[in-house]
Amino acid sequence: MTVTGIITALIIGLIIGALGRLVVPGKQNIPIWLTMVIGVVAALLGTVLARAFGVDKTGGIDWIELAFQIVLAAIGVALVVGASGRRRITR
Repeated sequence: MTVTGIITALIIGLIIGALGRLVVPGKQNIPIWLTMVIGVVAALLGTVLARAFGVDKTGGIDWIELAFQIVLAAIGVALVVGASGRRRITR
């Protein structure tokens, strides 16, 4: 993997992780690096799931693949926050 590929994966991971955090209710007190790691893992697993279901190649933006990635990121954020007990519910 090239340096450009690694930087692109980190940026996409950060975006997917941030979208996953937006879906989970409440405030999550987890560091940005952990959000990025969750996002990168969710992006990779979401792509694998999209390929498994045969929805990875569509004309234009792959919305279904993106939805898989965001849902997996939200699940990852919820699991990490739940395991660490670092979530504050804001009202």
